[in-house]
Amino acid sequence: MTIAIGCDHAGFELKQQIIDYLAQSKIDYKDYGAYSPERVDYPDYGALIGKKVGAGEHEKGIIICGTGIGMSIAANKMKGARAALCTSDYMVEMARKHNDANILALGGRTTTIDLAIRMIRIFLNTEFEGGRHAVRVSKIHSLSKR
Repeated sequence: MTIAIGCDHAGFELKQQIIDYLAQSKIDYKDYGAYSPERVDYPDYGALIGKKVGAGEHEKGIIICGTGIGMSIAANKMKGARAALCTSDYMVEMARKHNDANILALGGRTTTIDLAIRMIRIFLNTEFEGGRHAVRVSKIHSLSKR
């Protein structure tokens, strides 16, 4: 599995720290930018990662902006993307188990690297429970057809 990762300028520093963790942990990733702390527009990167993951090019993604809010909104506009903005271990666990989240959204200005690494581990290692939750995820996807 190769993780798609992207950020805006406000998420750049945290993204670089996450990339260091992924590399040290021998977890494959593809960095889709931003590649510097120069100002960029978060919808461009959120949509890009949403498209890549939603289309199945990558099984999972990580997106980072100042709070994670804008990136998650942008990513969730893309077909097949299920981005979850998480701020705790429990939130990321439930996002995987119950919502089959395939993109983890983080806030570069609100998340420490220690918390980010913990949540990434949970995100990558927690399986979707399926069952009644699969019915609900299917209903979420049907909303985009309206």
